[in-house]
Amino acid sequence: MNLDAIKQVYLIGIGGIGMSGLARYFKHLGCVVCGYDRTETELTRTLVKEGIPIVYQDDVETIDPIFHNVSEATLVIFTPAIPKDSKIKAFFEGRGHILYKRSQVLGIISESRYTLAVAGTHGKTTTSTMVAHVLKDSGYDCSAFLGGISSNYETNVLYGNNNTVVVEADEFDRSFLTLHPNIAIVTSSDADHLDIYGDKSHLLESFQLFLDKVVEGGTRIIKKGLEFKGQISYSGQEAADAYASNVHVRDGEFFFDYQDAKGKIEDIHLGIPGIHNVENAVAAITVARLLDISDAAIKKALTTFKGVKRRFEYIVRRPEAIYIDDYAHHPEELRAFLTSMRKLYPAKKLNVVFQPHLFTRTRDFVDGFAEVLSMADNLLLMEIYPARELPIEGVNSSWLLEKITAPQKRIATAAEVLDFARNEKPELLVTVGAGDIDKLVKPLQEIFEHA
Repeated sequence: MNLDAIKQVYLIGIGGIGMSGLARYFKHLGCVVCGYDRTETELTRTLVKEGIPIVYQDDVETIDPIFHNVSEATLVIFTPAIPKDSKIKAFFEGRGHILYKRSQVLGIISESRYTLAVAGTHGKTTTSTMVAHVLKDSGYDCSAFLGGISSNYETNVLYGNNNTVVVEADEFDRSFLTLHPNIAIVTSSDADHLDIYGDKSHLLESFQLFLDKVVEGGTRIIKKGLEFKGQISYSGQEAADAYASNVHVRDGEFFFDYQDAKGKIEDIHLGIPGIHNVENAVAAITVARLLDISDAAIKKALTTFKGVKRRFEYIVRRPEAIYIDDYAHHPEELRAFLTSMRKLYPAKKLNVVFQPHLFTRTRDFVDGFAEVLSMADNLLLMEIYPARELPIEGVNSSWLLEKITAPQKRIATAAEVLDFARNEKPELLVTVGAGDIDKLVKPLQEIFEHA
């Protein structure tokens, strides 16, 4: 593929966070960009406002004729989440187009650049966004392809004036194996995506293959305790090659010291909450120091870091009411999130609204979900969001609820969650999950603000 020759790009499944980043990238380069997605969302509506037409019917008649003929000027990208019987996908294949996965295109874009790749079953979105912000805010600069919407920049793709690119390296469908990083970070490797990998050993094998892709002379930064070897280990809570110490909360804000072989950076103020985000910050600082960014610039950048949409995002923050939304959808992500909630607000009743994501993930980790969700004082459990899956007999939210030991717990619809907020006026409420639970955020915000 000759990137310089591309004039028009069609994306099948344009509404995904990774696909939308590529759509914005090629639009920025001056290409004609169009796409299809099954569902209209806030993200697709934003893309349309940015001048990217999107259709929501799987109908070949909606495809602009400029995409019909095969040429090096036309690029067609698809996401593996698209059903195999997609008519639009079949149309392009039938015309003789070579269809590229999102990961393949990202690999081609990054192969000629100095690539900083962040992988992990959780923590990678916040860490990659944090790395990109430190590079941007310090003046070092970078381009970036992120797995979430940065709250600092209101986008998931950044454009820089140098050869450095930050990439969120996704393990789903082994996508990250298209990359050849100069610096690779692995934040975590808990069992996940077992519908793809079968078991944890195959997941770990894929992560090792990713680390093997690091170019000669490159650097591997690995969270301490993981199964892989790297030049630098890091930790948010215990001694490692790079680690945080003196972690404490002042006025609801996290502060810590950073230590590595170069010395200590004292009293770093982290602009976002969460003990797990201190750990993510240690990884970001380690990268910044490798690039010789000054300690003063690092501290300033972390103080001004606003995080990622739906990652420990404060929606309402008043003395009488706090509402936080988070994307956590794996037991270990939930554990990190709820543990931080307990640390920040030990005296408040913790009301948790959780929507499980995928039947297979719920089945594979049901005991882990039950244990962590039992940390709630009051749990409103929504039905499982199926995404790309068909139901599995016996796997449902009622089955999960039976295993949970929270003092108060029940199954709730979206309407019942809104009624609860309206009638009970909870002092501390969190919504958590990776499905369409985000549709509750604005209605809940309005209820809190008019209470």
